Amino acid sequence: MHDTGTGSTGNTAHPSRRTVLAATAGVTAALAAGPAHAAAPDDSRLRALVSRMTLEEKVGQLFVMRVYGHSATAPDQADIDANLKEIGVRTAAELLAKYRVGGIIYFAWAHNTREPHQIADLSNGIQKASLELPRGLPVLISTDQEHGIVARVGKPATLFPGAMAVGAGGSRSDARALGRIAGAELRAMGIRQDYSPVADVNVNPANPVIGVRSFGADPRAVSALVAAEVAGYQGSGVAATAKHFPGHGDTNVDSHTGFPTITHSRELWEKLDAPPFRAAIAAGIDSIMTAHLMVPALDDSGDPATLSRPILTGILRERLGYDGVVVTDSLGMEGVRSKYGDARVPVLALKAGVDQLLNPPDLDLAWNAVLTAVREGELTEGRLDVSILRVLRLKSKLGLFRSPYIGQGGVDRVVGTRAHLAAADRIAERTTTLLVNEGRLLPLSRRRYPRVLVVGADPASPSGTTGPPTGVLAGALGELGFTATALSTGTAPSAATIAKAVEAARGVDAVVAATYNVTAGSAQKALVEQLVATGRPVAAVAIRNPYDVAQLPSAPACLAAYSWTDVELRSAARVIAGRVKPRGKLPVPVQRADDPEQVLYPVGYGLSY
Repeated sequence: MHDTGTGSTGNTAHPSRRTVLAATAGVTAALAAGPAHAAAPDDSRLRALVSRMTLEEKVGQLFVMRVYGHSATAPDQADIDANLKEIGVRTAAELLAKYRVGGIIYFAWAHNTREPHQIADLSNGIQKASLELPRGLPVLISTDQEHGIVARVGKPATLFPGAMAVGAGGSRSDARALGRIAGAELRAMGIRQDYSPVADVNVNPANPVIGVRSFGADPRAVSALVAAEVAGYQGSGVAATAKHFPGHGDTNVDSHTGFPTITHSRELWEKLDAPPFRAAIAAGIDSIMTAHLMVPALDDSGDPATLSRPILTGILRERLGYDGVVVTDSLGMEGVRSKYGDARVPVLALKAGVDQLLNPPDLDLAWNAVLTAVREGELTEGRLDVSILRVLRLKSKLGLFRSPYIGQGGVDRVVGTRAHLAAADRIAERTTTLLVNEGRLLPLSRRRYPRVLVVGADPASPSGTTGPPTGVLAGALGELGFTATALSTGTAPSAATIAKAVEAARGVDAVVAATYNVTAGSAQKALVEQLVATGRPVAAVAIRNPYDVAQLPSAPACLAAYSWTDVELRSAARVIAGRVKPRGKLPVPVQRADDPEQVLYPVGYGLSY
């Protein structure tokens, strides 16, 4: 992962009304007639736009690309250098002029998301650069804002609990509110497509890439929450994206670094993996993202789903009846690159039924490969037109032809407001799950246990949150009246570090241990055991996967927080202190550590006070 950049507001000025009018003149003006609430233009107008595009412009419209920098025209020199090295252009404006890309994806590590006003400036600068080109079209700006452990826009924007935490809360109204508020904030910054929600049903505890990004292991519960979040996002005018079709929940390989295989039968796929995607389609989902994995029961060719016509056209389009936008997962991931070269992948994806080609590692190679495929007859221009029309329909639905720019006033009115932050806290309070509470240790009494030591893992903080987790927990407990100190022991504490923690524990009244993906041989397990041996009461908080509890039989109290973002850690602290009652219920089963075939805690398990 790259580090997120922080800094001052970008220097792309918000365009004046005169600039807006000039930039939207020409072909887009024909689509902007009438008031802002007018109905979306019909297909005949959009088809007329497509008919006037050059072949090069058509090819560009299919790509969604990264670009470095906080400004569309004047990024920092380091970002100019990165753009030149990876893309062959200096700026986002040059990217649009050279390749006419239809979409741009924002990343924190690309320095696109420093702070909300800068993001709005960047979005406006991108739209202006594209609309001022001959036959210029608005750009569909996207990002991965799943919340929880994956978020590209950080504080002061509102950050919500992740999907598995929401699954523990089990509230469709909370999922809908999350989408509605998060969508409104993204739209206020000019981001109109969010690659969320995750529709994968996580049934494999060893899944290295999905895990807590999934709502859970029950396809019916996942389906309900996916549909609710879609309704929230799209009700706020942001395209939601269900991912990763046909389902990434049962794999022990990360498709970023390898090529996973899903061994489900067709019948199991229909019962387990398909329902959340069906629910998303029934909810009117605007886009669906493909998975870079192989499902032999659905296509035995050995191709990843992203490149599979039987899966994308045969099942998604024809069997499930989906006619919205299909976007690939990043084409830079190993799962889609392992069988074919980077020049073949975009062509095969289009032949399979894809509409948007996301973030190829070499845009020039990919763009020219599609162009050549059309010129040589492997792809028809008509095939491109079908996908371009879907993309333009989505841009039209999102209001990009009528109103491509956003005002800075909207940032202040919408992003990170007190009401939104309070809503995130309320949702989080319904997610923390109490799994063990021997002797009714929790809630922890301030009178009996006034001095608390917080130890444990401090993984890098998810984008835009405060961190480190031990510090956030200690700070939250301090605000609740405890005298709390933090001692980071890491995910693999040494014997000396464990000894230091044990010594510190002897000087306090109680210990809170933050655990992160504990395994049978993990030093974190030894840390908790030795802390318990001091005689001090110990409450373990699993700050990622809830499966940690199976490895910690000695801990008298165990909770699952599902992520180490501030909002979830603050919720866990309030539960520990008794400020709120634990209400979360496990959305996944936890198997016994000594016999994984046996369930220790089933779906729906959770204690309260």
